[in-house]
Amino acid sequence: MIWRQVLHFARRWWTLALGIAVSVAFLYLGLRGLHLGDVWDDVRHAQIGWLVPAVLVYFLAVWGRTWRWHYLLRSLKPISLRKLFPVVVIGYMGNNVYPFRAGEVIRAYVLRRNEGVNIPASLATIVIERIFDGLVMLIFVFVALPFADFKEDWLRNVVVLSTLLFWGAFMVFLVMALRPERTRQLYTWLFGKLLPQRFRAPVQGLAEHFMLGLENLRHPRDVWMTLVSSIFIWLTETTKYWFVMHAFDFQVSFFVLMVMTAVVNLATTLPSSPGYVGTFDTPGIATLKAYGVSETIAASYTLVLHAALWLPITLLGFYYLYRQGLGWGDFRRAQQAASQERTADPPITLEGEARIG
Repeated sequence: MIWRQVLHFARRWWTLALGIAVSVAFLYLGLRGLHLGDVWDDVRHAQIGWLVPAVLVYFLAVWGRTWRWHYLLRSLKPISLRKLFPVVVIGYMGNNVYPFRAGEVIRAYVLRRNEGVNIPASLATIVIERIFDGLVMLIFVFVALPFADFKEDWLRNVVVLSTLLFWGAFMVFLVMALRPERTRQLYTWLFGKLLPQRFRAPVQGLAEHFMLGLENLRHPRDVWMTLVSSIFIWLTETTKYWFVMHAFDFQVSFFVLMVMTAVVNLATTLPSSPGYVGTFDTPGIATLKAYGVSETIAASYTLVLHAALWLPITLLGFYYLYRQGLGWGDFRRAQQAASQERTADPPITLEGEARIG
């Protein structure tokens, strides 16, 4: 037991160290050669009033994320948007301030605390969200391509690799959802071959609950609604990019901003420090430079945009964290609950599940 705890501790801190190293490397690449005094001058002269509609439209996107999660959770439990919105905000705040991308886990933890929804099942719906986010980023690139052709080979490489990653993940989860019995037979066989006896039942239970979270992928209407809501979310967020652009002395088309939205959010899937430092900023600067924006303006715009995305939801997340009676210790407890939760329910059979809603 002690050795397991030591290994778990070492793995978590190695992951944090890797994330910080990646962030530092990205920041170095993005800011090297820049005169930071010029960047600060551009920030100081920005028309900050444009940030007000930008923040408002961003929270419209957060509402869209809440609706999408509400829709994905219907097969587990119908939960109102009013109850889910604070949970979503707390989750995004957690990603911004806590290492190990703990925001996703704290979101599932708070949902279990408030509504009794099993953590592995709700985490499965969050994984589906991330896959659809990636697919929409790729759709943005392909839609924008006739109007904002790639100017650099690295942009094309990012799109090719991301296409393989996200479409591959989507197809794997789709097959799992459409063939639950075959999938169950496969992972039961693998667990029997690879895991010691004492681990098989707990891991089997986690897999069963995860499969339940994938149920929405079995229904074309649910897949379509998840895709449409994801497009709404990211079009709304790109509109925030457009509003913030008007605070600075440059203009690019909305299609270029769609490409930028796609590139920076695909890059934030890489390990990084809390708040996606570096992995958001450097790709954003590079994308704008590729479309003719000066380096200092691109840097000042991207840094302000990042702050405008980070600060409002983080502050609101802390407010909801306080309202929920939670504290920093709950982030640690959420990680423990996610790794230790075992099934105490009867076996789940997806074929016999009733639809809710």
